[in-house]
Amino acid sequence: MKNIHLLVAAALAVVLSPAAVSAAAQRLPNIVVIFTDDQGYADVGVFGAKGFTTPNLDRMAAEGIRFTDFHVSSAVCSASRAALLTGCYHGRVGIHGALGPKATHGLNPDEMTIAELVKQKGYATGMAGKWHLGRPPEFLPVRQGFDEYFGLPYSNDMWPYHPEAKKGTYPPLPLIEGDTVIDPEITPEKQRSLTTWYTERAVKFIARNKERPFFFYLAHSMPHVPLHVSDKFKGKSEQGLYGDVIMEIDWSVGEVLKALKQHGIDEHTLVIFTSDNGPWLSYGNHAGSAAPLREGKGTSWEGGTRVPFIARWPGRIPAGKVQDETAMTIDLLPTLAHLTGAPLPARKIDGLNVWPLLAAEAGAKNPHEAYFTWFADNQLQAVRSGEWKLLLPHTYRTLEGRPGGRDGIPAKYASLEVKQPELYRVTRDRNEAENVAAQNPEVVRRLLAFAENARAELGDSLTKRPGSGVRAAGKASGAP
Repeated sequence: MKNIHLLVAAALAVVLSPAAVSAAAQRLPNIVVIFTDDQGYADVGVFGAKGFTTPNLDRMAAEGIRFTDFHVSSAVCSASRAALLTGCYHGRVGIHGALGPKATHGLNPDEMTIAELVKQKGYATGMAGKWHLGRPPEFLPVRQGFDEYFGLPYSNDMWPYHPEAKKGTYPPLPLIEGDTVIDPEITPEKQRSLTTWYTERAVKFIARNKERPFFFYLAHSMPHVPLHVSDKFKGKSEQGLYGDVIMEIDWSVGEVLKALKQHGIDEHTLVIFTSDNGPWLSYGNHAGSAAPLREGKGTSWEGGTRVPFIARWPGRIPAGKVQDETAMTIDLLPTLAHLTGAPLPARKIDGLNVWPLLAAEAGAKNPHEAYFTWFADNQLQAVRSGEWKLLLPHTYRTLEGRPGGRDGIPAKYASLEVKQPELYRVTRDRNEAENVAAQNPEVVRRLLAFAENARAELGDSLTKRPGSGVRAAGKASGAP
């Protein structure tokens, strides 16, 4: 079915000129998704940032809506990106953790991405930035629905300069255009230009495609360590290098918004800004903040999965709204399907349309009975339903209140254990300080039942459940 959709989209692109496509679909929205890396909940001005300013993101929130309870399905790179692009929990599509440069698997081309979804409606599609869903050519963005791609195939710390890795662990970090390596080795000096290069690609894509509906995915490599910033923002913040990096990302958002206005398509474009997970706290002054949330990246506590989220669409999303209902990245694909009229994937997905929440409709409620958080090798670690969150027994990493490292060298984590299910009323207790499981046994039983259903469908390595609805990741040609 997916291949039929793509053939129809390709035929339309050949038969119809961009002007004809635009005329036939003039009311379809342009879509820009800006996805940062390891930016914490409190790393935007309107979410409580200190030591640096984010005027463009703050303006975007003032002209649109921000969600105070928006989540990713897993607080780690590849898993989070798989969920965003497919509308599925990452385990359903066989992607876990963070894929390394030598990984021989990736996002299965049989899965439908947001790019492939909107191509059914004649959209132009492009991406700049960090991919991290498979390095072999058959998994790169241009094989997954994107007309063009420019960026890094995985995280910017997966390179020979990593201070914590043994020599030879990582090959040189390549820069890719399309599916071709255009620079075989990104150096520290070149990393300082990444945010600028990605932004320039986004702005040029907007200019070239202003006459037709388009989707652009701007996936910044920063503020994932190692932190690098261009000279134009070096030393600009009171917080140091991390603040400088966030200020440059904010500049990038401003350049995108400026381009949309310059080309007269501002009111026809939905812009979404969010992050792939919380801050990497062990890096201390090179990490962000999830305050007042508990813990950060690599955990299923709120500081790991709750991220800043802002959406702007003049005339369609009312200005200055704050949404306290829960939502998750898995909901973006079905919401965009609703807005564009594109058919949903033939394969089962997990997200649901949350446009009423984005549009701040009176009385709108989240349509899910529950959300789930998996980590590591498909460990089901948490269940969220309405105001309640249940932490399931598992081991997690923590600094136990100690400060993180300095200047790019991380502090060592300790391991702690959730020994029995712990229940938190997170709408009132965002920092998960009071376990109220003993006082609410019926709520615990209800959320445990949700967990059992999730295990049966998507598996759980902690209880050795395989999951009946799990699909295989793609395997590279010649891989065992």
